[in-house]
Amino acid sequence: MEFTRRETLAMGAGAALMTVLPLRASASASDDLIAEFTGGADMADTGLELTAPEIAENGNTVPIAVSAPGATAIMVLATGNPTPPVGTFNFGPLAASQSASTRIRLAGTQDVVAVAKMADGSFARASKTVKVTIGGCGG
Repeated sequence: MEFTRRETLAMGAGAALMTVLPLRASASASDDLIAEFTGGADMADTGLELTAPEIAENGNTVPIAVSAPGATAIMVLATGNPTPPVGTFNFGPLAASQSASTRIRLAGTQDVVAVAKMADGSFARASKTVKVTIGGCGG
């Protein structure tokens, strides 16, 4: 099977385009997930604390913690992962504190975003950029 120069260039451009598309899709997927969680409501920059390291030596186990006094739910996303949702923590009225901590896997340097739904129906958002030196999700 022989390819002309034009066909080879077209296939190369198509392959390059396909490697870029998943990155844009995950960013819009994160925005869609946040919009679905908040119902499109405005979010405050205060009321939610997200703790994550500035630099993670290993993307396989990155410790994070979220805390939002008065929250009924906190959603955590890793915007650069192939599957952005990390988890959603729900708190009932008898919860001693509205905080959670876990270890997550990050595919590379990216933003970790947390969105909290407060008891009064408002929303708060916090994000932090984590620089990963060794890849986690297959990297």
